[in-house]
Amino acid sequence: MRSDIHVCSDPENVHDRPVYTLGDSCPVCDAPTENSAPAPFDPTDRYGEYRRRARRDRP
Repeated sequence: MRSDIHVCSDPENVHDRPVYTLGDSCPVCDAPTENSAPAPFDPTDRYGEYRRRARRDRP
């Protein structure tokens, strides 16, 4: 899934809320933007168990 709406890739350091735009760079801080669409969900994901386990093990 691909979206035309982009969000600033560096929101924690500069912004107090997400900045959305249609361009390739943030209009506030001029940082590059990234796709705002969520990753597709696949119920047959073979590696989902390992990814969830790795996420739990992080401090």
